[in-house]
Amino acid sequence: MNTKYPPPHHQIQDVDKMISLIKNYPLGMLVSAKNGTPFITHIPIIYNETSGRLVAHIDKYNPQVETLTQGAEVTVVFKGPDTYISPSVYSTTQLPTWNYLIVHVTGKVDLIEDPEAAKDTMIAMTAFLEGDDPKFVLTKDNKRMDAAVHYIKAFSIEITKWEGKFKLSQDKNKKDQELAKQALLEKSGDDALDFIEDMYV
Repeated sequence: MNTKYPPPHHQIQDVDKMISLIKNYPLGMLVSAKNGTPFITHIPIIYNETSGRLVAHIDKYNPQVETLTQGAEVTVVFKGPDTYISPSVYSTTQLPTWNYLIVHVTGKVDLIEDPEAAKDTMIAMTAFLEGDDPKFVLTKDNKRMDAAVHYIKAFSIEITKWEGKFKLSQDKNKKDQELAKQALLEKSGDDALDFIEDMYV
């Protein structure tokens, strides 16, 4: 019996695919710890193409901020499409399972202390989340941002480890893999169609 975990066939090494998942599903789960106590916060986190880092900000009154010291190690979990796979989906006899696309990114915190630099991260995040046809543009002279920047802690994450967990019925025959993909597509909807197809290439 193969006792290796996680199963190698569910792990991907393609960083470009992992970056694509982060871009398409940027609500990350930030995980850190202090004195053995875990802290978890769900916040949008973007990938900066130029620096190769993750960039985010968090409410400065969030207790997790105490763990985000300079150089502290954190992990961010990004969850893509997922679905329950009923045995009825397959052409062969199988047990129930759950398929998913998840990326774990581990790295070191680099605090952004300068308020103007923190504003830049807010502007960059807004531009990314608004997309190619923005309905709103955040500018440096926005008075609300002038006030808000003092209530956030901005930071980047220098990435030290990538881990892609794409469980897509890779241990099944080709026909069953395709049937499982169709189940994932049906559950995820049209918005995820192109992304999911790209992940199978």
